Amino acid sequence: MTRWIGGLDGCRGAWAGVLLDLDLDDATRFRALRVARPVDLLDGPEAPIRVGIDCPIGLEAHVTGGGRSADRAARAVLGAGRASVFPVPARAAVYAPTYEEAKALSRAHSTPPFAPSIQCWNILPAIRTVDAMLRTRPDLVTRLHEVHPEIVFRCLNGGRPLAAGKKGPMRRAGLAERRALLAGAGLPEGLIAARPSGTGADDHLDALAALVVARDLAEGRARPLPDPPGSDEEGLPIVIWMPAAPAGRPLAAGGFPARSEIEAEP
Repeated sequence: MTRWIGGLDGCRGAWAGVLLDLDLDDATRFRALRVARPVDLLDGPEAPIRVGIDCPIGLEAHVTGGGRSADRAARAVLGAGRASVFPVPARAAVYAPTYEEAKALSRAHSTPPFAPSIQCWNILPAIRTVDAMLRTRPDLVTRLHEVHPEIVFRCLNGGRPLAAGKKGPMRRAGLAERRALLAGAGLPEGLIAARPSGTGADDHLDALAALVVARDLAEGRARPLPDPPGSDEEGLPIVIWMPAAPAGRPLAAGGFPARSEIEAEP
């Protein structure tokens, strides 16, 4: 019997994907691949039981406080620094056909009003793809779970900020630091090195970070942001999942905010 898990991260025109078999004691039971759509991995022959994805799931009809509850909680964990958490606009804005309409609809459906950045606008097609898939395939809701890779890496780093970014002048050091953290989390070295053609090094590593969360979800050890999770008007969850805490380290330790601090985030 096999029990596969997966991770997905958007890359140029497609998705970087990784798969790992939890049940077989065989270091070669993994795959790294590039897929056109998330459903191609979910409905593939491995049929993974849990998949982490770096893409917002759950869209509010009206956004308050600068983003979804999960966005605000993620921001509280990351704090000030190089990692960003885009505030996800309301569903009406996500489905707008033009950037100008998206900005107008976002302002109309948010308190205080805000407009999505151009970076956020550029990832809205991926958000629409995942949202439409889950609304038409409710059977996938319990298998696909939102993650934020930089939160994963910070968790794996004991709650401390990483020394280098994955882009820019410190890119090589940042990628090496992330590879070391993934290896320390127990992922096979062969899978970490198995970047498929057509995917960036950072996209592959982010998919692997999502895989770590999928593993902890399958084992019942992952942690939600916020806690308890929210949901949107379509019944989709609004929650970003984090990997399990190191032994003896609760959420409020190691630089992470206590639950009361997350709930108080404006």
